[in-house]
Amino acid sequence: MSMISGMNKLPLPTRVQILTMLCEGSSMRSISRVCDVSINTVSKLLVDAGIACAKFHDEAVKGVRAKRVQCDEIWSFCYSKQANTPRNASKFGRGDVWTWTAIDADSKLIVSWMIGDRDAETAKIFVDDLRSRLTDRVQLTTDGYKIYLTAIAAAFGSDVDYAMLVKLYGENPEGQKRYSPSECLGTRTEIITGNPDPAHVSTSYTERHNLTMRMSMRRFTRLTNAFSKKIDNHCHALALYFVWYNFVRQHKAHRLTPAMAAGITDKVMDVADIVRLIDGDAPKELEKAA
Repeated sequence: MSMISGMNKLPLPTRVQILTMLCEGSSMRSISRVCDVSINTVSKLLVDAGIACAKFHDEAVKGVRAKRVQCDEIWSFCYSKQANTPRNASKFGRGDVWTWTAIDADSKLIVSWMIGDRDAETAKIFVDDLRSRLTDRVQLTTDGYKIYLTAIAAAFGSDVDYAMLVKLYGENPEGQKRYSPSECLGTRTEIITGNPDPAHVSTSYTERHNLTMRMSMRRFTRLTNAFSKKIDNHCHALALYFVWYNFVRQHKAHRLTPAMAAGITDKVMDVADIVRLIDGDAPKELEKAA
């Protein structure tokens, strides 16, 4: 039985078009105009897709044989910026929202992702989930955010080659406000655990993926009114995006989807497969590559 009884009246090509536009950075109101459907229809499909995709990612992205993993956090906000959020407002769901990601440097697979605050509790949940999806010892690189130290030590112990890449910034000119970070003057590598290869101590891939997220999801576009108004929809949009990124979108570096490059599947999914996930009909071809 379908998860979306009313949505079955919508033709498959229309549902595919809506989900594709959501993954390509179109706003929900723009999609409703282009596809000639109500904004509520777009919102309902996003919710159903998010629920199905979150479940699919959790079940499919396991036993990853990565060698090098990079982690980072990307900022966004929901409903209002932190400075404009009343103190008595609910902490979660308004103000700053951080998305934590871990990317396999070789396959470009997003191994794990987490939405929450930029604090020790969220870091622990995120790193624990990352550890549970890996099969082998990995070289792990993060930025200089100290919260990672305790979380990674608790999850990996000594079974990891871990280094921090600390960026060194100059000071802002006096009296000048800057939207972008200060000029990066250089980096410093700190070996934390094990014996990481200095040539691969980098966060370049995860930082480049942050740009992909900002360009692929309208909610992450800066200096607009396209930010998420509801935290639930923010989570659903990310769940949809990560399945699209891992299983549908072919990466230019290796001409495969990240999931194929990582050996999770030997099939290129399409957006119609995501619609089938919503309807409770997972692609049978999704099997571990031999």
